[in-house]
Amino acid sequence: MSSISIPREDSAEQQRQGSRDKPSSGGLGRTLILALGTFAVGTDAFVLAGFLPDVAKSLHTSTAGAGQAVTVFAAAYAVASPVVATLTARFPRRLLLVAALVVLAAANAASALAPNLPFLLAARVLAAAGAAGYTPTAGAVSAALVRPEMRGRALSVVVAGLTVATALGVPLGDAVGSVMGWRAALGLVAGLCLLTAIAAAALMPTPPGSAPVPLAARVAALRRPGVATVLPLTALGMAAAYTVYAYAIPALHALGIADGATAWILSAYGVGAVAGNLAAGIAADRLGPTRVLAAGYTLMAASMAAFAVLAATGVHAPLLVVLLAVVWGASTWCQTPPQQHRLFSAAPAEAPLLMALNASAIYVGIGIGTAAGGLLVASGAAKMFTVAALVACGALGWLAATGRSRGRRWSTLAE
Repeated sequence: MSSISIPREDSAEQQRQGSRDKPSSGGLGRTLILALGTFAVGTDAFVLAGFLPDVAKSLHTSTAGAGQAVTVFAAAYAVASPVVATLTARFPRRLLLVAALVVLAAANAASALAPNLPFLLAARVLAAAGAAGYTPTAGAVSAALVRPEMRGRALSVVVAGLTVATALGVPLGDAVGSVMGWRAALGLVAGLCLLTAIAAAALMPTPPGSAPVPLAARVAALRRPGVATVLPLTALGMAAAYTVYAYAIPALHALGIADGATAWILSAYGVGAVAGNLAAGIAADRLGPTRVLAAGYTLMAASMAAFAVLAATGVHAPLLVVLLAVVWGASTWCQTPPQQHRLFSAAPAEAPLLMALNASAIYVGIGIGTAAGGLLVASGAAKMFTVAALVACGALGWLAATGRSRGRRWSTLAE
């Protein structure tokens, strides 16, 4: 604070302004606003999976062709995240969050009006740019708003917006799409993004931007001890989870789930995602992130293998499918809080950069998984689930191998 005396009225006004603009170092309250934004982003990113066959029919393409909309979004996000972070480094954080949500709203409106697949793909690239501006910023801001011992929980609250989107946004999109059509569903997503932008503008604090980090420095950050092993694991884990997700509707049909029940299965996935994410944030603070990740990849491999057996044998067991969907969702979304926790612990001063790189790795994994699913979808659900299980085993192996190779240095980073 300044040592210059000022009138009492000015001091009170300064305190009021400071309480609005200065990030808190206390509890989780303001992270809920950020979570609302990630809910909008998550609904935008994942809602297409709920009505992919309808999109394919409307745009006169195959289901695998329509699935390119998910792959293109993921690939564009992975490329855009470090670029957007560099170009917008000096922007006040609230301005960046609001602008990103407005871009998302425009992109979803364009997606809803798409006359053909190329137009839709271009709109998804624009949406990816908006998401790339929002999600890493929200993660870094959330970690800075709370006390260090609550960092894992703050990150899990923000990621919870994405997981709640899978629990509510995707099934609701599926339901709305079946009644009103997929274009109306995307229009509603655009409206949600605009409403969230208004809420962020009115309620979020205004922390300043930071000095821009050149792209060369961002690439150099990949060589930091620990970072070079954390980010590939993020990509591997998300690739395993998303090999089937974009094609969940045809995969569920192969498991004997009728059209009217797919929304319920996606809801079960979403419930598991929310529970797994929140539990992972708490467990990462108490037990250490490595243990959480090991448990998550083990459960993911087991659930994918069980799905593969059901699909291969033709056994129809709806209740088991519901249970496995919960495990699938939990194991998918328990990854992000501990991974972010590890990166933030490795270099708190570079948190925005590392969060952006981790977000890129997430969408690299989603893009790879979705592309693999598109190649495998014609071969049947059993093969898709089998490949997903093998990739999850690969993620578990990577975690174990890097843990052994780095010894004490790894333990310091991971725990």
